Amino acid sequence: MKENKYDDPAFFDAYSHFPRSVEGLSAAGEWHALQKLLPDFRGKRVLDLGCGFGWHCKYAADHGAAYVLGTDLSEKMLDGARARNGGDHIEYRRLAMEDVDFPENSFDVVLSSLALHYVEDVKAVFGAVHRCLSPGGAFVFSCEHPVFTAYGNQDWYRDGGGNILHWPVDRYFLPGPRQAVFLGEAVTKYHRPLTDYVSALLEAGFALTGLVEPRPDPRLMDVPGMADELRRPMMLILAAERK
Repeated sequence: MKENKYDDPAFFDAYSHFPRSVEGLSAAGEWHALQKLLPDFRGKRVLDLGCGFGWHCKYAADHGAAYVLGTDLSEKMLDGARARNGGDHIEYRRLAMEDVDFPENSFDVVLSSLALHYVEDVKAVFGAVHRCLSPGGAFVFSCEHPVFTAYGNQDWYRDGGGNILHWPVDRYFLPGPRQAVFLGEAVTKYHRPLTDYVSALLEAGFALTGLVEPRPDPRLMDVPGMADELRRPMMLILAAERK
């Protein structure tokens, strides 16, 4: 199944008012960690899978990328990207991550931000990314952490008064779909253990160059609820190189 919740009018409206949708990378709690893993973009051809509103595309272009292609399954997200983060060296195109099939040596850098947990078969996607990268090319992506996705509903376990007790983790080693609630809407996401992400990269022919479980940006600790993000990992960032 190709998850395209973002073209649902109610969900898209809620997401459009999300802080990271309005303020961009400065409001993304993991950006300070992801930024450190990004390669030098100068003169590079860049592909952003699941580009959303195009914040990472604009960052790459602003840092010297020769060409940036942002792909997404959602037309509403692509329209938003063109309005918010267009540019002379940036193209946006409707394409599902599962359908990526670019020729060899098409790109020097592939990015993906918080999109791969919507994909059932990451092995196929990683294989397609490896094929389209130039030798030595970089693949950097973030996704929801397996501890965050394992149980399914993605909410804290609370007492009768609604106070947070702990984060539930269950069925960790059982990969597959989970029915989560995000921005008040039911969304299907795919859980897989951390080992599965790393193994899929290695099997595709990548060399792992970085692995980070980012803590929230200290600058954002005054945001309501952000302090609780120190109690469990929410995101995972991996960086790899095409051998």
